[in-house]
Amino acid sequence: MKGVALTASVMMLALHGCGYALVGRGVVVDPTIKKIGVPTFANATGKAALDLKITQRVIEELLRRGRFDVVQERSGVDALVEGELLRYQAQPVGFSEEAAGGGGTTTQASRYAITVTAKIRYGKVGEAEPIWSNDAFQFRDEYEVGSDPASFFDREEQAIDRLATSFARSLVAAMLEAF
Repeated sequence: MKGVALTASVMMLALHGCGYALVGRGVVVDPTIKKIGVPTFANATGKAALDLKITQRVIEELLRRGRFDVVQERSGVDALVEGELLRYQAQPVGFSEEAAGGGGTTTQASRYAITVTAKIRYGKVGEAEPIWSNDAFQFRDEYEVGSDPASFFDREEQAIDRLATSFARSLVAAMLEAF
């Protein structure tokens, strides 16, 4: 019995020493990267201030990880996270019927999905090949419109805030954890 346990232990150490690891558990962090620059993402979406929200949330998420100094500059850094927001799309995904004047009904959107698509590059300064990149990084959220038309834009803004936070978490995980 001792021999089996010893053999299993030796095999586990050998596998560990050979670089085997569980998929999705590795951390791709170059130890020479101490300071990361995250300049404001370019915004080709036409959605005002979306670039500022998402950039800020990416910075906050990197800082939350606690491994790096993070600045919103391009100079004096070891690595850069550069992004361009390519598309913002809001489309109805749920509908409701309401009584209309004259005895008929009208169908109105009651739930919307918002999707942000971005081109992201994370790389060391001065190196041509990125550490990680994605030309179509995408994130989606949904929100209820509610019965008060005046609250439509408030609910959309709340959904954008949630989306920006989730977008940043997913992006930083993808960049640093080799997903």
